[in-house]
Order: sequence, then C-alpha cells, then structure tokens
Amino acid sequence: MKLESLSLPGFRPSRHVYRGEKGGLAPQRERLPTFVDNHSLYIYLDRGSEIPITPTPNTLKNVMKLFLDTAQVRFIEDRVHTGLISGITTNPTLIKKSGRDPWKVYNDIIELGIDDLSIEVMGDGSSELISNAMNVNQNYGNVATIKLPCTINGLQACKHLTKIGIRVNMTLVFSVSQALLCALAGATYVSPFIGRMDDNSLDGMKLINDISNLFVAKGVETKVLAASVRDAQSVGLAFGLGADICTVPPSVFDDMATHVLTDKGLEQFKADFLA
Repeated sequence: MKLESLSLPGFRPSRHVYRGEKGGLAPQRERLPTFVDNHSLYIYLDRGSEIPITPTPNTLKNVMKLFLDTAQVRFIEDRVHTGLISGITTNPTLIKKSGRDPWKVYNDIIELGIDDLSIEVMGDGSSELISNAMNVNQNYGNVATIKLPCTINGLQACKHLTKIGIRVNMTLVFSVSQALLCALAGATYVSPFIGRMDDNSLDGMKLINDISNLFVAKGVETKVLAASVRDAQSVGLAFGLGADICTVPPSVFDDMATHVLTDKGLEQFKADFLA
C-alpha cells in the first residue's frame, strides 16, 4: 500500500492519505490520526479563482450518553474502543452472571479506561450503605459512581454521600415521586427501569418523559438515566422523551448500528465500486 498525496476535487492537497489498489481510500487500522487541523485556511479552486475558506471548528457537545449495562469484561472490551461508550453500569445480578469476584471485575473494567463505573452497594440501613459506599470510594476514587436503591435508607445515604462529593446513581426508580426524592437527595443519576415497568403493564417511556419534564421545569441537575432497556428502538425513543443517558446491554448496542437497508445499500455500493 502506497502513501501519497491525494488532491481532492476542487481542493489543494492538505494532508496525506492511503490509496487502495483501485484508487479508493483504504482503512488504516495500524495508525489512527491523533490531530485534526480545524483552524487553518483551505484554498478552494473555483474556475481558476482561489477562494479562501476558514473551516468552522466542530463545537458540538455530547448532550446524550450511552452506558453499557454489563459485568462481562470481554463484552466491554469489544465495544469501548468505538469511543461511543461513556460509562458502565453493574448490579449484583450482572456480577453473579459473570461468575467472578466483584472486585476483580471492577478492576478489569477500570483498566479498560472507564471513568464512570456504577457499583451497587448493599446494606440493611443507611449507615451500612454509607460504610460500604466509602469502602468502594477508597478503592476506586471518583471512577466509582455509587449505586443505591430508591428507599428511605438509600435516599438518606445518597444525601450524605453527595454532600461529600461522591457521585450517586439512584436505581430501581418506578415513579415521578421517587425521582423527585432522588433529586432532592442530590443524586447524580436517577435510573427509571423502563423494561420492568413494561413487563408489569406500566408505561416506562411515559415515566421517562414525566421525570424529564419535571427536572427541566424546576432546573434540576440530576440526570435521567434510562435503564432496563430491552431493544434498540427504545433507546431513540427514550432520548426523544428526555433521557440524558441510556444504559444498554451489549446486544442492544450492537443492534443500534444494524439495519437491513444499510446492509443492502452497502452491498450495492461495494458492487458498483468494484465494477
């Protein structure tokens, strides 16, 4: 494969690209770019006249985030390098399914570069929840988001932990009133379980919308984290109804990038390119 300068139609050469055997651009997995110049002038040639163009820097901010809901390290490793995953959520059930020691699982996930890992703590009262949360914090610092149940004890623990600067994800939320209490307790995230609501003939998406509307109207900083998401379509719907974050199983993340019409279109493009 030959490295050469490519003159794009209408533009002067400004960078080097790799050219494939048939003249098309070939992907380079070995060396990925680490810098893009979004500020220098481009010179566009229009009928012999030079027109300077100053590119507008990409100032788009990520207003939506995707978390992966799994404790299977290999599933995280396969997907985190896409650059699309902003965090990981776990719970005791997912840890049990992994068949591994929880602390080893958490260590392995953090070593992948994850900087927002929800770790659920258990306890019979608020004091025990706080004690166990502090133990997690001492081990993992600000990488760990403490996951607490939406109970009176959980809310009391949340209030204490957020006061001392620890992120809290309030889980098992099934009503607007619960979400309101979580916000009053200073929770970083509130996690409505939309799939479990749908399983019980309740409208999980309506709950997302109701919580979001309340938080926006009152200027609440707590983020709405849609959990128990069962399919790719629900992700877009949840974001459309006001969710700030969706945490999804690896299979749902994969399904989000898949569409039969995309596959058919790509097959046609490849056939035409090689013709």
